[in-house]
Amino acid sequence: MNINVSRRGFLKASAAGTTALLVGINAKGVLAAGSTATAATDLNPFVKIDADGTVTVIIKHFEMGQGTTTGLTTLVAEELDANWDTVVPEFAPADVERYKNLFFGAQGTGGSTSIANSFMQYREAGAAARDLLVRAAAQSWGVDASTITVENGMLSSGGKSGHFGEFVAIAATLSPVEKPAVKTPDQFKLIGSDKLHRKDNTGKTNGTAMFAMDVNLPGMIYAAIIRSPKFGGTVVSFDDSAAKDVGGFIAAQVLPNKAGVVAFGKNTWAAFQARDALSVEWDFSAAETRSTDAMIADHVALLDAPQFDANHEVPLASVTPILEGAAKTIDAQFTFPFLAHAPLEPENCTIEPVGDGVRVHDGCQFPTLTRPMVAATLGIDPSKVEIRTLYAGGSFGRRANAASDYNVEAAMAFAVSGRKVPVKLVWSREDDIKGGYYRPMSAHRAKIGIDADGKIVGWDHRLATKSIAKGGPFEMMVQNGVDPTSVEGVAESLYTLPNMGIGLSDFTTAVPINWWRSVGHTHTGFVMESLMDMVATETGQDPIEMRLAMLDPAGANQARMIEAIKLVREISGWEKGDKRGFAAHFSFNTCVAVVADVTVEDTTVHVNKLFMAVECGVAINPDVIRAQMEGGAGYALSAIFRNEVTLTDGEVDQYNFPDYELLRNPEMPEIEVAIVSSNNAPTGVGEPGVPPTGPAVANAIFAQTGKRILDLPMTKAGFDFV
Repeated sequence: MNINVSRRGFLKASAAGTTALLVGINAKGVLAAGSTATAATDLNPFVKIDADGTVTVIIKHFEMGQGTTTGLTTLVAEELDANWDTVVPEFAPADVERYKNLFFGAQGTGGSTSIANSFMQYREAGAAARDLLVRAAAQSWGVDASTITVENGMLSSGGKSGHFGEFVAIAATLSPVEKPAVKTPDQFKLIGSDKLHRKDNTGKTNGTAMFAMDVNLPGMIYAAIIRSPKFGGTVVSFDDSAAKDVGGFIAAQVLPNKAGVVAFGKNTWAAFQARDALSVEWDFSAAETRSTDAMIADHVALLDAPQFDANHEVPLASVTPILEGAAKTIDAQFTFPFLAHAPLEPENCTIEPVGDGVRVHDGCQFPTLTRPMVAATLGIDPSKVEIRTLYAGGSFGRRANAASDYNVEAAMAFAVSGRKVPVKLVWSREDDIKGGYYRPMSAHRAKIGIDADGKIVGWDHRLATKSIAKGGPFEMMVQNGVDPTSVEGVAESLYTLPNMGIGLSDFTTAVPINWWRSVGHTHTGFVMESLMDMVATETGQDPIEMRLAMLDPAGANQARMIEAIKLVREISGWEKGDKRGFAAHFSFNTCVAVVADVTVEDTTVHVNKLFMAVECGVAINPDVIRAQMEGGAGYALSAIFRNEVTLTDGEVDQYNFPDYELLRNPEMPEIEVAIVSSNNAPTGVGEPGVPPTGPAVANAIFAQTGKRILDLPMTKAGFDFV
């Protein structure tokens, strides 16, 4: 993949060669066109077509393995009728206004929104470029535009033909139509195709793909940081005497925020070794010092008197008399641990001086956060911070934290180094697992009232977790004290649940928490689908039939979920009385239903096969969708069976994959993914496969053993996973 350096550099580099056509958004937010030689400075392109016919799609969302470079390229290539083999993706420069996520209003990748927010934007850019080329060819050939056909990057009319590049000079002088016509689903050739190779496959296979970890600049020095072993601790003093004996050691400095000491070396190994040789005295007066058991107990205690009513239509207090009058009740309490994101490429970032500013080399997930945070750290204007986005080896939310932690650390290291040479900060796996950001710990308690006919009459649901949004740039999400990411998956359940009160309490800790793949749905989905299975068991109903009966087909999303459930029932051959598990969950505007086939022998569990059905609107890249469902399921299985981050006196116990173990290849079940045929606008697929996988497996274990899994990981219930 070609990697963009800056908007100005993009135009300058292109202009150095033959004129190319640019189609994108201007300062007024409308489609515009120009050339690399004459483009107005306010044009930020989505499509560039060179004189040799090469089509470049400017990707506004970064690629961490989820397929954005393929998906966004598909949208443009489809409308342009381009030759897939000659279309290449290129990351967009940092430009909040023109490359913003239309759902966030900021430039960033997350929430499984990349394709959903860009669907029409990129299609219209491709359609506009196609129209410009057609009109340019008509002018060049002296024919009516209606006689011109476009296929695989070639235009033809009668006996005349030519590739895109032959017409870019004329096309660049034309104005795009205000609202270009896009294709109808029956005209799609690339969208929905199973035959497209991923655009990042070749580079990642032959080693030419550039990740942030691959950056190596002339004169670069390396930085590693020793951070407080207890979250919230600060540096009092340090001794670098032993570090001076490390070959390649350069110097050590306290970070300006006193959160750690940075060691500089001539290479990564020297920086790590010198860092480990430092002796640091810490102030833990404001640090977290509790151990895991105490923190769990504190979460559970918060359930007794919730701080906020998350469902304002049904105050929690109003549910109590309803439950008292119920024929029977179901009571359950769940706890969930902190979880690490554990991307395979640990955090790293390189900052180099460029003129009176800096260039940041990063697998940058959220330029809107990173740019001003780096600028503030260095005391420069944000316009002086250029971001060169590269591939990221995973994220799962880790690289999008509100503090832009590793970017800011790199900026601080650059500042204390003297700002003369490039500085590359590298986190080790141990750094990230012991001192990174985590999925918040949480606890739930539910009491469900059932009448004599087996119908739910009331639902008291309480949960306690640390807020992700409060106290940061995303605080505008909070409404009436409720962080929606804390209660999502419960508050907007698709099921018809009468008299459902929801109580929320915010847990307080210095442990840094962040969105983790599927955010609040990671715990709410497990709880809701476990509780639904409990209701089915208590009332003697088939788990699938009961859920279908509780979904109103008149609701658009409910109707979509019904389709997903029916499809997974069909492909799995589910029958009433099956000793398998079922779960379904709606998240990121996507419906996923799962049937889990497991084998339990004593306390040993093996997941044989997962059947997954997904309704995610029109399937842009079916193979990518299946891969995301499979990857989400594998990620979920690691988490529910064995993963947890525990603390002893405020210090994380785990350090690397030996004790924060990922799923191994022999443990990965066979997965069959079916996609509901739909012409709805596309929705997210990066995260929705995670929430229903865990409860489907837990419900399968119950079906075979009669034992409910209420506390994760499942090792707490004595189960081993093979």
